[in-house]
Amino acid sequence: MPGSKSAQKQVHVTERRRLRNKSIRSLCKTNITKAERLIFLGELDAAQEAVVAAISSLDKAAEKGVIPPNNAARRKSRLMKKLNEAQALSLVETEPEAAE
Repeated sequence: MPGSKSAQKQVHVTERRRLRNKSIRSLCKTNITKAERLIFLGELDAAQEAVVAAISSLDKAAEKGVIPPNNAARRKSRLMKKLNEAQALSLVETEPEAAE
């Protein structure tokens, strides 16, 4: 247990921040998971909207200081890379059908 009164106050503040940050982190993870699931299922229109929501939640988390800005940028980059690869793959699959 903290000894001084200011240290005790800081414990309360830290706990409040932890609880607030936890919900924001959880929302980010949920949005990323939904987007990735839609990408892998091949539902690219719905995946595009989910990716936008995930990127928005990551930006908000970084802005609030819940996650570091570079962490948010890295996660956004990885998510966009997966989406772009899936879109390119679907384009390649539909082009031969159009040529026939």
